Amino acid sequence: MGFLLRRLGADTRYTLLGLPMGVVSFAILIAGLSAGGGSIPALVGLPILAVTLLVARGFADVERRMLPEILARPVARPRYPRAPQGAGWVRRMLHPLTSGQSWLDLLHGILVFPIAIATFVVTVVWWAVAVSSVLYPLYGWITGRIPGNKELPELLGLGDGYLVNSAFYLSVGAVFCLTLPGVIRGSALLRAGIGRALLTGVAELHERIDDLTEGRAAAVSAEAGALRRLERDIHDGPQQRLVYLAMELSRAQRQLHKDPQAAHATLAEAITATRETLDELRALSRGIAPPILSDRGLAPALAALAGRCTVPVELDVQVVERYTAVVENTVYYVAAEALTNIAKHSRAQMCTLSLNRTGDALLLSIGDDGVGGAHVAKGHGLAGLADRLRAVDGELVVQSPAGGPTLIVAEVPCG
Repeated sequence: MGFLLRRLGADTRYTLLGLPMGVVSFAILIAGLSAGGGSIPALVGLPILAVTLLVARGFADVERRMLPEILARPVARPRYPRAPQGAGWVRRMLHPLTSGQSWLDLLHGILVFPIAIATFVVTVVWWAVAVSSVLYPLYGWITGRIPGNKELPELLGLGDGYLVNSAFYLSVGAVFCLTLPGVIRGSALLRAGIGRALLTGVAELHERIDDLTEGRAAAVSAEAGALRRLERDIHDGPQQRLVYLAMELSRAQRQLHKDPQAAHATLAEAITATRETLDELRALSRGIAPPILSDRGLAPALAALAGRCTVPVELDVQVVERYTAVVENTVYYVAAEALTNIAKHSRAQMCTLSLNRTGDALLLSIGDDGVGGAHVAKGHGLAGLADRLRAVDGELVVQSPAGGPTLIVAEVPCG
């Protein structure tokens, strides 16, 4: 109830302030536009238009400061280009004319005027009818005694008298009170929608482009880092073991006729080296999507991943449906890397892994009772996970105070 009253107050304030702001901005901007446009041949029109655009920017900034309260979310601020360094005073003075957003600000200052009138009138009428009708029993006995006064119920043929009038106006007041929040909210959103489209629409597109560019760069960085890490691990581990295995097999081949017993011992060492190499290859392949993921989905793949972890894992997967390959690969990669970090660095005795869907996103939560201290700063293993998630518009949240416990939450869009 408190939230509804606060929102009703904010919407009412927004629509009531809209009229004086609309009148002032409309008068100033129309005058500046007319004077500037009409005096362009006299060479003073362009400076007048430039000043008018700067004034429009000021009114637009005021509107942008009010929009977050009405829309219940932050709004993007557009980027106004600056004049190049070294530009002359004439170019700096006329530079606002080259900004497309400045012209949108001017258009908003003009178009919002009739919208502000309509929303102001609706707000005042609804509040006035609601309040006056509900309070009629307090003053109706006075208006009913005025000679020649006829109340609305009598004009409608519903009867006359204080009780009839009170019942009628209380009914009308109840209807207007019940519809007041919705009507005022709709009026505020109508005006705010015009402001969002003209004052923040281009800025939101720019922010989206920046996010996509950052996500693409993060994807490239994450993939390059993963390939470098895989190449280094293969070179330092399985490749060295395979070279050693080839040397041992060659030695066993030479010993086979001269000293069969020594050849047998060499072959036994080679078999042991083969098993160790296979174990290392399995460990390296955990970050790569396994066949079970593409064949059976996330739940079996995560179960197999948890079964291979050296730290006991409490698994809770509430997802059974299939998703796109990029979503499933991302979730699997994050889970595999997080469990590997737990096994290597956390000194945990137990960890948990849960996966569920909330709206249009998959939430992967991985926690452990280890020593903590994990964070996503550059140079740490979790930074690669954050880059991997940014590539799919996901997000990584890490809570890991010194001494533990650690909780890693990855949000992967799947809609």
